[in-house]
Amino acid sequence: MDTWTQLMGGFAAAATPVNLMWAFIGCVIGTAIGVLPGLGPAVTVAMLLPITTQVEPTASMIFFCGIYYGAMYGGSTTSILLNTPGETGTMVTALEGFKMAKHGRAGAALATAAIGSFVAGTIATILVTLFAPVVAEFAVRLGPPEYFMLMLLAFTTVTAVLGKSVLRGLTALFIGLAFGLIGMDQISGQVRYTGGVPEFMDGIEVVLVAVGLFAVGETLYNALYEGRSSSQMNRLTRVHMTRTEWRRSWPAWLRGTALGFPFGTIPAGGSEIPTFLSYATERKLSKHKEEFGTTGAIEGVAGPEAANNSAVTATLVPLLTLGIPTSVTAAILLSALQNYGINAGPQLFQTSSDLVWALIASLYIGNVMLLVLNLPLVGLWVKLLKIPKAPLYAGILIFATVGVYGMRQSAFDLVLMYAIGLLGVLMRRYDFPTAPVIVGMILGPLAEAQFRNALSIGEGRWTVFLERPMSAALLAVVVAVLVLPRAWKWYARRSASA
Repeated sequence: MDTWTQLMGGFAAAATPVNLMWAFIGCVIGTAIGVLPGLGPAVTVAMLLPITTQVEPTASMIFFCGIYYGAMYGGSTTSILLNTPGETGTMVTALEGFKMAKHGRAGAALATAAIGSFVAGTIATILVTLFAPVVAEFAVRLGPPEYFMLMLLAFTTVTAVLGKSVLRGLTALFIGLAFGLIGMDQISGQVRYTGGVPEFMDGIEVVLVAVGLFAVGETLYNALYEGRSSSQMNRLTRVHMTRTEWRRSWPAWLRGTALGFPFGTIPAGGSEIPTFLSYATERKLSKHKEEFGTTGAIEGVAGPEAANNSAVTATLVPLLTLGIPTSVTAAILLSALQNYGINAGPQLFQTSSDLVWALIASLYIGNVMLLVLNLPLVGLWVKLLKIPKAPLYAGILIFATVGVYGMRQSAFDLVLMYAIGLLGVLMRRYDFPTAPVIVGMILGPLAEAQFRNALSIGEGRWTVFLERPMSAALLAVVVAVLVLPRAWKWYARRSASA
Protein backbone atom coordinates (compact mmCIF):
# COMPACT_ATOMS: atom_id res chain seq x y z
CA MET A 1 0.00 0.00 0.00
CA ASP A 2 2.92 2.32 0.76
CA THR A 3 4.31 1.72 -2.73
CA TRP A 4 0.90 2.57 -4.24
CA THR A 5 0.72 5.83 -2.25
CA GLN A 6 4.23 6.84 -3.31
CA LEU A 7 3.49 5.99 -6.95
CA MET A 8 0.35 8.16 -6.86
CA GLY A 9 2.50 10.97 -5.43
CA GLY A 10 4.93 10.37 -8.30
CA PHE A 11 2.10 10.67 -10.85
CA ALA A 12 1.00 13.93 -9.22
CA ALA A 13 4.55 15.31 -9.67
CA ALA A 14 5.14 13.87 -13.16
CA ALA A 15 1.76 15.09 -14.45
CA THR A 16 2.47 18.77 -13.80
CA PRO A 17 2.43 20.81 -17.05
CA VAL A 18 6.18 21.52 -16.87
CA ASN A 19 7.17 17.87 -16.33
CA LEU A 20 4.73 16.66 -19.00
CA MET A 21 6.33 19.15 -21.40
CA TRP A 22 9.83 17.84 -20.63
CA ALA A 23 8.64 14.22 -21.00
CA PHE A 24 7.07 15.02 -24.38
CA ILE A 25 10.16 16.90 -25.63
CA GLY A 26 12.39 14.01 -24.49
CA CYS A 27 10.20 11.43 -26.25
CA VAL A 28 10.17 13.46 -29.48
CA ILE A 29 13.94 14.05 -29.48
CA GLY A 30 14.62 10.42 -28.51
CA THR A 31 12.44 9.05 -31.31
CA ALA A 32 14.06 11.38 -33.84
CA ILE A 33 17.55 10.37 -32.67
CA GLY A 34 16.59 6.69 -32.80
CA VAL A 35 15.45 7.10 -36.40
CA LEU A 36 18.71 8.77 -37.51
CA PRO A 37 21.34 6.02 -38.11
CA GLY A 38 24.66 6.42 -36.32
CA LEU A 39 23.25 8.47 -33.45
CA GLY A 40 21.90 7.07 -30.20
CA PRO A 41 20.63 7.99 -26.74
CA ALA A 42 24.13 8.00 -25.23
CA VAL A 43 25.33 10.62 -27.73
CA THR A 44 22.19 12.71 -27.27
CA VAL A 45 22.05 12.59 -23.47
CA ALA A 46 25.79 13.36 -23.34
CA MET A 47 25.34 16.31 -25.68
CA LEU A 48 22.44 17.68 -23.59
CA LEU A 49 24.01 17.07 -20.16
CA PRO A 50 24.91 20.76 -19.71
CA ILE A 51 21.15 21.39 -19.43
CA THR A 52 21.46 20.14 -15.84
CA THR A 53 22.84 23.53 -14.84
CA GLN A 54 19.60 25.24 -15.87
CA VAL A 55 16.77 22.77 -15.14
CA GLU A 56 15.63 21.32 -11.81
CA PRO A 57 16.51 17.63 -11.15
CA THR A 58 13.11 15.94 -11.59
CA ALA A 59 12.37 17.65 -14.92
CA SER A 60 15.80 16.93 -16.39
CA MET A 61 15.79 13.24 -15.38
CA ILE A 62 12.30 12.83 -16.88
CA PHE A 63 13.62 14.54 -20.03
CA PHE A 64 16.69 12.26 -20.28
CA CYS A 65 14.65 9.10 -19.66
CA GLY A 66 12.24 10.21 -22.40
CA ILE A 67 15.22 10.44 -24.78
CA TYR A 68 16.46 7.00 -23.66
CA TYR A 69 13.05 5.38 -24.17
CA GLY A 70 12.29 7.23 -27.40
CA ALA A 71 15.53 6.13 -29.06
CA MET A 72 14.59 2.49 -28.46
CA TYR A 73 11.23 3.04 -30.15
CA GLY A 74 12.66 5.04 -33.06
CA GLY A 75 15.60 2.70 -33.70
CA SER A 76 13.30 0.04 -35.13
CA THR A 77 12.17 2.35 -37.97
CA THR A 78 15.56 2.42 -39.72
CA SER A 79 16.12 -1.27 -38.97
CA ILE A 80 12.91 -2.20 -40.79
CA LEU A 81 12.98 0.29 -43.66
CA LEU A 82 16.73 0.67 -44.28
CA ASN A 83 18.30 -2.45 -42.74
CA THR A 84 20.38 0.08 -40.74
CA PRO A 85 19.82 -0.22 -36.99
CA GLY A 86 19.52 3.15 -35.28
CA GLU A 87 20.59 1.47 -32.02
CA THR A 88 22.59 -1.68 -31.19
CA GLY A 89 19.52 -3.14 -29.46
CA THR A 90 17.58 -3.08 -32.75
CA MET A 91 20.15 -5.04 -34.77
CA VAL A 92 18.09 -8.24 -34.52
CA THR A 93 14.92 -6.40 -35.58
CA ALA A 94 16.55 -5.77 -38.95
CA LEU A 95 16.90 -9.52 -39.65
CA GLU A 96 13.18 -10.14 -40.17
CA GLY A 97 11.84 -6.57 -40.25
CA PHE A 98 13.79 -5.62 -43.39
CA LYS A 99 12.64 -8.79 -45.17
CA MET A 100 9.02 -8.03 -44.23
CA ALA A 101 9.45 -4.51 -45.65
CA LYS A 102 10.92 -5.88 -48.89
CA HIS A 103 7.81 -8.01 -49.30
CA GLY A 104 5.38 -5.12 -48.76
CA ARG A 105 4.71 -5.67 -45.04
CA ALA A 106 6.65 -2.72 -43.59
CA GLY A 107 3.53 -1.39 -41.87
CA ALA A 108 2.90 -4.61 -39.95
CA ALA A 109 6.56 -4.79 -38.90
CA LEU A 110 6.53 -1.17 -37.65
CA ALA A 111 3.22 -1.74 -35.84
CA THR A 112 4.33 -4.88 -33.99
CA ALA A 113 7.61 -3.14 -33.06
CA ALA A 114 5.80 -0.08 -31.62
CA ILE A 115 3.06 -2.00 -29.79
CA GLY A 116 5.55 -4.61 -28.56
CA SER A 117 7.76 -1.83 -27.21
CA PHE A 118 4.75 -0.36 -25.40
CA VAL A 119 3.69 -3.69 -23.88
CA ALA A 120 7.23 -4.60 -22.78
CA GLY A 121 7.96 -1.10 -21.47
CA THR A 122 4.75 -1.04 -19.43
CA ILE A 123 5.24 -4.51 -17.91
CA ALA A 124 8.90 -3.75 -17.15
CA THR A 125 7.93 -0.43 -15.50
CA ILE A 126 5.44 -2.30 -13.30
CA LEU A 127 8.26 -4.67 -12.29
CA VAL A 128 10.53 -1.68 -11.53
CA THR A 129 7.73 -0.22 -9.37
CA LEU A 130 7.35 -3.47 -7.43
CA PHE A 131 10.96 -4.60 -7.07
CA ALA A 132 13.11 -1.44 -6.96
CA PRO A 133 12.05 -0.52 -3.40
CA VAL A 134 12.65 -4.11 -2.25
CA VAL A 135 16.15 -4.13 -3.78
CA ALA A 136 16.84 -0.74 -2.17
CA GLU A 137 15.79 -2.05 1.26
CA PHE A 138 18.11 -5.04 0.84
CA ALA A 139 20.98 -2.87 -0.45
CA VAL A 140 20.87 -0.68 2.67
CA ARG A 141 22.24 -3.68 4.60
CA LEU A 142 25.31 -3.97 2.38
CA GLY A 143 28.63 -2.64 3.67
CA PRO A 144 31.81 -1.32 1.97
CA PRO A 145 33.20 -4.84 1.16
CA GLU A 146 29.98 -5.78 -0.69
CA TYR A 147 29.82 -2.46 -2.51
CA PHE A 148 33.43 -2.72 -3.64
CA MET A 149 32.77 -6.23 -4.98
CA LEU A 150 29.64 -5.01 -6.79
CA MET A 151 31.70 -2.31 -8.49
CA LEU A 152 34.45 -4.81 -9.29
CA LEU A 153 31.77 -7.01 -10.87
CA ALA A 154 30.59 -4.02 -12.93
CA PHE A 155 34.18 -3.35 -14.08
CA THR A 156 34.73 -7.02 -14.96
CA THR A 157 31.52 -7.57 -16.88
CA VAL A 158 31.77 -4.28 -18.79
CA THR A 159 35.29 -5.09 -19.98
CA ALA A 160 34.53 -8.76 -20.66
CA VAL A 161 31.25 -8.31 -22.52
CA LEU A 162 31.74 -5.09 -24.50
CA GLY A 163 34.13 -4.94 -27.44
CA LYS A 164 35.91 -7.66 -29.37
CA SER A 165 38.81 -8.06 -26.96
CA VAL A 166 39.04 -8.25 -23.16
CA LEU A 167 42.45 -6.55 -23.35
CA ARG A 168 40.95 -3.59 -25.22
CA GLY A 169 38.09 -3.45 -22.75
CA LEU A 170 40.52 -3.38 -19.83
CA THR A 171 42.57 -0.66 -21.56
CA ALA A 172 39.45 1.48 -21.94
CA LEU A 173 38.51 0.83 -18.30
CA PHE A 174 41.94 1.92 -17.04
CA ILE A 175 41.72 5.11 -19.13
CA GLY A 176 38.46 5.87 -17.30
CA LEU A 177 39.97 4.99 -13.92
CA ALA A 178 42.93 7.29 -14.66
CA PHE A 179 40.55 10.17 -15.52
CA GLY A 180 38.68 9.54 -12.26
CA LEU A 181 41.85 9.79 -10.13
CA ILE A 182 42.76 13.30 -11.34
CA GLY A 183 42.13 16.04 -8.77
CA MET A 184 41.69 15.88 -5.00
CA ASP A 185 41.70 12.61 -3.09
CA GLN A 186 38.19 12.12 -1.67
CA ILE A 187 39.43 11.01 1.75
CA SER A 188 42.79 12.75 2.37
CA GLY A 189 42.13 15.88 0.27
CA GLN A 190 45.58 15.59 -1.33
CA VAL A 191 45.92 16.88 -4.92
CA ARG A 192 47.14 14.23 -7.36
CA TYR A 193 47.87 13.71 -11.07
CA THR A 194 47.11 17.31 -12.09
CA GLY A 195 50.45 17.88 -13.85
CA GLY A 196 50.52 21.40 -12.45
CA VAL A 197 47.38 22.40 -14.40
CA PRO A 198 45.11 24.42 -12.07
CA GLU A 199 41.96 23.48 -14.04
CA PHE A 200 42.49 19.83 -13.00
CA MET A 201 42.36 20.65 -9.26
CA ASP A 202 38.64 19.83 -9.08
CA GLY A 203 38.99 16.81 -11.36
CA ILE A 204 37.73 16.31 -14.91
CA GLU A 205 33.98 16.77 -15.36
CA VAL A 206 32.21 13.53 -16.32
CA VAL A 207 29.91 15.61 -18.53
CA LEU A 208 32.90 16.88 -20.51
CA VAL A 209 34.30 13.37 -21.05
CA ALA A 210 30.87 12.00 -22.01
CA VAL A 211 30.25 14.79 -24.53
CA GLY A 212 33.79 14.43 -25.93
CA LEU A 213 33.73 10.63 -26.27
CA PHE A 214 30.18 10.20 -27.51
CA ALA A 215 28.87 13.39 -29.12
CA VAL A 216 32.17 14.72 -30.57
CA GLY A 217 33.93 11.36 -31.05
CA GLU A 218 30.96 9.60 -32.71
CA THR A 219 30.22 12.60 -34.92
CA LEU A 220 33.81 12.95 -36.12
CA TYR A 221 34.04 9.19 -36.71
CA ASN A 222 30.83 9.15 -38.76
CA ALA A 223 31.97 12.17 -40.77
CA LEU A 224 35.43 10.70 -41.43
CA TYR A 225 34.61 7.05 -42.07
CA GLU A 226 30.87 6.61 -42.70
CA GLY A 227 29.75 9.94 -44.15
CA ARG A 228 29.53 8.70 -47.75
CA SER A 229 27.51 5.55 -47.00
CA SER A 230 23.95 5.44 -48.31
CA SER A 231 21.11 2.94 -48.05
CA GLN A 232 18.07 2.15 -50.15
CA MET A 233 14.80 2.58 -48.29
CA ASN A 234 11.84 0.24 -48.66
CA ARG A 235 8.39 1.65 -49.35
CA LEU A 236 6.40 2.55 -46.23
CA THR A 237 2.99 0.89 -46.10
CA ARG A 238 0.02 1.62 -43.83
CA VAL A 239 0.84 0.90 -40.18
CA HIS A 240 -1.59 -1.83 -39.10
CA MET A 241 -1.69 -5.57 -38.38
CA THR A 242 -4.17 -8.24 -39.41
CA ARG A 243 -5.93 -10.41 -36.83
CA THR A 244 -3.53 -13.28 -37.59
CA GLU A 245 -0.51 -11.03 -37.06
CA TRP A 246 -1.93 -9.86 -33.71
CA ARG A 247 -2.39 -13.50 -32.69
CA ARG A 248 1.20 -14.32 -33.65
CA SER A 249 2.67 -11.22 -32.02
CA TRP A 250 1.32 -11.10 -28.46
CA PRO A 251 2.98 -14.33 -27.17
CA ALA A 252 6.28 -13.09 -28.64
CA TRP A 253 5.87 -9.75 -26.82
CA LEU A 254 5.41 -11.52 -23.49
CA ARG A 255 8.31 -13.94 -24.02
CA GLY A 256 10.59 -11.07 -25.11
CA THR A 257 9.65 -9.07 -22.00
CA ALA A 258 10.45 -12.04 -19.74
CA LEU A 259 13.85 -12.50 -21.41
CA GLY A 260 14.83 -8.82 -21.48
CA PHE A 261 14.11 -7.71 -17.91
CA PRO A 262 16.66 -9.92 -16.07
CA PHE A 263 19.45 -8.95 -18.50
CA GLY A 264 18.78 -5.25 -17.96
CA THR A 265 19.31 -5.59 -14.21
CA ILE A 266 22.78 -7.17 -14.32
CA PRO A 267 26.02 -5.24 -14.97
CA ALA A 268 26.74 -5.04 -18.72
CA GLY A 269 23.79 -7.33 -19.43
CA GLY A 270 22.80 -4.96 -22.20
CA SER A 271 19.97 -5.38 -24.69
CA GLU A 272 21.93 -7.23 -27.38
CA ILE A 273 22.02 -10.63 -25.63
CA PRO A 274 18.28 -10.87 -24.79
CA THR A 275 17.29 -9.71 -28.30
CA PHE A 276 19.37 -12.51 -29.88
CA LEU A 277 17.98 -15.01 -27.35
CA SER A 278 14.45 -13.83 -28.11
CA TYR A 279 15.02 -14.20 -31.85
CA ALA A 280 16.38 -17.74 -31.39
CA THR A 281 13.43 -18.63 -29.14
CA GLU A 282 10.83 -17.33 -31.58
CA ARG A 283 12.48 -19.11 -34.48
CA LYS A 284 12.40 -22.38 -32.53
CA LEU A 285 8.78 -22.03 -31.34
CA SER A 286 7.26 -20.57 -34.50
CA LYS A 287 4.80 -22.59 -36.60
CA HIS A 288 5.92 -20.56 -39.63
CA LYS A 289 9.62 -21.43 -39.75
CA GLU A 290 9.65 -21.09 -43.52
CA GLU A 291 9.15 -17.31 -43.20
CA PHE A 292 12.35 -16.78 -41.20
CA GLY A 293 15.10 -15.49 -43.47
CA THR A 294 12.83 -15.49 -46.55
CA THR A 295 9.69 -13.32 -46.50
CA GLY A 296 10.17 -12.23 -42.88
CA ALA A 297 8.41 -13.60 -39.79
CA ILE A 298 6.52 -11.14 -37.60
CA GLU A 299 7.54 -13.05 -34.43
CA GLY A 300 11.16 -12.28 -35.30
CA VAL A 301 10.35 -8.57 -34.98
CA ALA A 302 7.87 -8.69 -32.06
CA GLY A 303 10.03 -10.73 -29.65
CA PRO A 304 13.38 -8.91 -30.01
CA GLU A 305 11.72 -5.46 -29.86
CA ALA A 306 9.96 -6.41 -26.62
CA ALA A 307 13.19 -7.85 -25.18
CA ASN A 308 15.06 -4.66 -26.11
CA ASN A 309 12.61 -2.29 -24.40
CA SER A 310 12.20 -4.52 -21.36
CA ALA A 311 15.99 -4.59 -20.86
CA VAL A 312 16.23 -0.80 -21.27
CA THR A 313 13.62 -0.22 -18.55
CA ALA A 314 15.25 -2.74 -16.22
CA THR A 315 18.52 -0.77 -16.19
CA LEU A 316 16.81 1.65 -13.79
CA VAL A 317 16.73 -0.99 -11.02
CA PRO A 318 20.52 -1.23 -10.41
CA LEU A 319 21.00 2.44 -11.35
CA LEU A 320 18.58 3.79 -8.74
CA THR A 321 19.01 1.16 -6.01
CA LEU A 322 22.76 0.42 -6.17
CA GLY A 323 24.16 3.38 -8.09
CA ILE A 324 25.59 0.98 -10.68
CA PRO A 325 24.96 1.68 -14.39
CA THR A 326 24.44 -1.38 -16.60
CA SER A 327 24.61 0.48 -19.94
CA VAL A 328 26.39 3.45 -21.46
CA THR A 329 23.31 5.67 -21.31
CA ALA A 330 22.65 4.63 -17.70
CA ALA A 331 26.22 5.70 -16.85
CA ILE A 332 25.57 9.14 -18.35
CA LEU A 333 22.25 9.37 -16.45
CA LEU A 334 24.22 8.62 -13.28
CA SER A 335 26.56 11.51 -14.04
CA ALA A 336 23.49 13.75 -14.52
CA LEU A 337 22.33 12.84 -11.01
CA GLN A 338 25.81 13.56 -9.66
CA ASN A 339 25.69 17.02 -11.26
CA TYR A 340 22.85 17.80 -8.86
CA GLY A 341 24.76 16.41 -5.89
CA ILE A 342 22.39 13.40 -5.77
CA ASN A 343 24.03 10.05 -5.07
CA ALA A 344 22.19 7.10 -6.60
CA GLY A 345 22.07 4.10 -4.29
CA PRO A 346 20.00 2.47 -1.56
CA GLN A 347 19.53 5.77 0.29
CA LEU A 348 18.07 7.46 -2.80
CA PHE A 349 14.57 6.14 -2.03
CA GLN A 350 14.73 7.93 1.33
CA THR A 351 16.70 11.09 0.49
CA SER A 352 15.12 11.84 -2.92
CA SER A 353 11.93 9.76 -2.93
CA ASP A 354 9.93 12.50 -4.72
CA LEU A 355 12.37 12.45 -7.64
CA VAL A 356 12.48 8.63 -7.84
CA TRP A 357 8.71 8.12 -7.84
CA ALA A 358 8.12 11.01 -10.26
CA LEU A 359 10.68 9.38 -12.58
CA ILE A 360 9.01 5.96 -12.33
CA ALA A 361 5.57 7.52 -12.93
CA SER A 362 6.95 9.38 -15.97
CA LEU A 363 7.89 6.03 -17.52
CA TYR A 364 4.21 5.03 -17.64
CA ILE A 365 3.32 8.41 -19.16
CA GLY A 366 6.25 8.26 -21.59
CA ASN A 367 5.21 4.82 -22.83
CA VAL A 368 1.76 6.11 -23.79
CA MET A 369 3.27 9.22 -25.42
CA LEU A 370 5.66 7.11 -27.47
CA LEU A 371 2.92 4.76 -28.69
CA VAL A 372 0.85 7.76 -29.80
CA LEU A 373 3.91 9.35 -31.45
CA ASN A 374 5.15 6.23 -33.22
CA LEU A 375 2.04 4.69 -34.75
CA PRO A 376 0.39 7.70 -36.46
CA LEU A 377 3.55 9.74 -37.07
CA VAL A 378 5.91 7.11 -38.43
CA GLY A 379 5.74 8.76 -41.87
CA LEU A 380 7.00 12.00 -40.31
CA TRP A 381 9.95 10.25 -38.62
CA VAL A 382 10.92 8.64 -41.92
CA LYS A 383 11.33 12.13 -43.43
CA LEU A 384 14.18 12.75 -40.96
CA LEU A 385 16.24 10.28 -42.99
CA LYS A 386 16.39 12.91 -45.75
CA ILE A 387 18.43 15.35 -43.60
CA PRO A 388 21.90 15.70 -45.22
CA LYS A 389 24.61 14.27 -42.99
CA ALA A 390 27.01 17.23 -43.25
CA PRO A 391 24.70 19.84 -41.60
CA LEU A 392 23.48 17.21 -39.13
CA TYR A 393 27.00 16.47 -37.86
CA ALA A 394 27.94 20.16 -37.89
CA GLY A 395 24.87 20.97 -35.78
CA ILE A 396 25.79 18.33 -33.20
CA LEU A 397 29.34 19.70 -32.90
CA ILE A 398 28.03 23.26 -32.46
CA PHE A 399 25.52 22.13 -29.84
CA ALA A 400 28.19 20.18 -27.92
CA THR A 401 30.60 23.14 -28.03
CA VAL A 402 28.03 25.66 -26.78
CA GLY A 403 26.83 23.29 -24.06
CA VAL A 404 30.27 22.53 -22.62
CA TYR A 405 31.41 26.15 -22.80
CA GLY A 406 28.23 27.21 -21.02
CA MET A 407 29.06 25.08 -17.95
CA ARG A 408 32.09 27.09 -16.75
CA GLN A 409 32.80 29.56 -19.61
CA SER A 410 36.21 27.92 -19.92
CA ALA A 411 38.17 27.72 -23.18
CA PHE A 412 40.31 25.04 -21.53
CA ASP A 413 37.22 22.81 -21.27
CA LEU A 414 36.64 23.14 -25.02
CA VAL A 415 40.23 22.17 -25.86
CA LEU A 416 39.98 19.19 -23.50
CA MET A 417 36.61 18.16 -24.96
CA TYR A 418 37.94 18.06 -28.53
CA ALA A 419 41.10 16.24 -27.39
CA ILE A 420 38.90 13.60 -25.76
CA GLY A 421 36.79 13.58 -28.95
CA LEU A 422 39.90 12.69 -30.99
CA LEU A 423 40.65 9.95 -28.44
CA GLY A 424 37.09 8.70 -29.03
CA VAL A 425 37.71 8.60 -32.80
CA LEU A 426 40.89 6.53 -32.30
CA MET A 427 39.12 4.17 -29.89
CA ARG A 428 36.26 3.65 -32.33
CA ARG A 429 38.64 3.23 -35.27
CA TYR A 430 40.62 0.48 -33.53
CA ASP A 431 37.63 -1.23 -31.85
CA PHE A 432 38.23 -0.06 -28.29
CA PRO A 433 34.86 0.12 -26.47
CA THR A 434 34.08 3.56 -25.04
CA ALA A 435 31.56 2.47 -22.38
CA PRO A 436 34.25 1.23 -19.91
CA VAL A 437 35.81 4.72 -19.92
CA ILE A 438 32.65 6.32 -18.52
CA VAL A 439 31.95 3.43 -16.13
CA GLY A 440 35.56 3.55 -14.84
CA MET A 441 35.51 7.32 -14.45
CA ILE A 442 32.21 7.37 -12.48
CA LEU A 443 32.63 4.23 -10.38
CA GLY A 444 36.44 4.41 -9.97
CA PRO A 445 36.53 7.05 -7.20
CA LEU A 446 33.55 5.39 -5.49
CA ALA A 447 35.22 1.97 -5.66
CA GLU A 448 38.44 3.44 -4.25
CA ALA A 449 36.57 4.96 -1.28
CA GLN A 450 34.66 1.72 -0.59
CA PHE A 451 37.89 -0.31 -0.84
CA ARG A 452 39.66 1.88 1.71
CA ASN A 453 36.61 1.83 4.02
CA ALA A 454 36.46 -1.97 3.75
CA LEU A 455 40.14 -2.29 4.75
CA SER A 456 39.47 0.03 7.69
CA ILE A 457 36.63 -2.23 8.82
CA GLY A 458 38.94 -5.25 8.51
CA GLU A 459 41.76 -3.39 10.34
CA GLY A 460 43.99 -3.69 7.28
CA ARG A 461 43.20 -7.38 6.61
CA TRP A 462 42.51 -8.29 2.97
CA THR A 463 40.53 -11.32 4.16
CA VAL A 464 37.63 -9.02 5.07
CA PHE A 465 36.33 -9.60 1.51
CA LEU A 466 36.24 -13.38 2.11
CA GLU A 467 34.87 -13.31 5.65
CA ARG A 468 31.54 -11.75 4.65
CA PRO A 469 29.30 -14.20 2.71
CA MET A 470 27.88 -11.67 0.24
CA SER A 471 31.23 -10.17 -0.75
CA ALA A 472 32.76 -13.67 -1.03
CA ALA A 473 29.89 -14.75 -3.32
CA LEU A 474 30.35 -11.65 -5.49
CA LEU A 475 34.10 -12.31 -5.68
CA ALA A 476 33.33 -15.85 -6.87
CA VAL A 477 31.08 -14.41 -9.60
CA VAL A 478 33.88 -12.03 -10.70
CA VAL A 479 36.33 -14.94 -10.94
CA ALA A 480 33.74 -17.00 -12.86
CA VAL A 481 33.18 -14.17 -15.38
CA LEU A 482 36.94 -14.00 -16.02
CA VAL A 483 37.76 -17.71 -15.98
CA LEU A 484 34.76 -19.68 -17.32
CA PRO A 485 34.64 -18.23 -20.89
CA ARG A 486 38.36 -18.94 -21.35
CA ALA A 487 38.03 -22.42 -19.85
CA TRP A 488 35.12 -23.12 -22.21
CA LYS A 489 37.11 -21.95 -25.26
CA TRP A 490 40.08 -24.09 -24.19
CA TYR A 491 37.82 -27.12 -23.75
CA ALA A 492 36.14 -26.53 -27.13
CA ARG A 493 39.52 -26.28 -28.91
CA ARG A 494 40.73 -29.43 -27.18
CA SER A 495 37.54 -31.30 -28.13
CA ALA A 496 37.84 -30.15 -31.75
CA SER A 497 41.48 -31.26 -32.05
CA ALA A 498 40.83 -34.64 -30.39
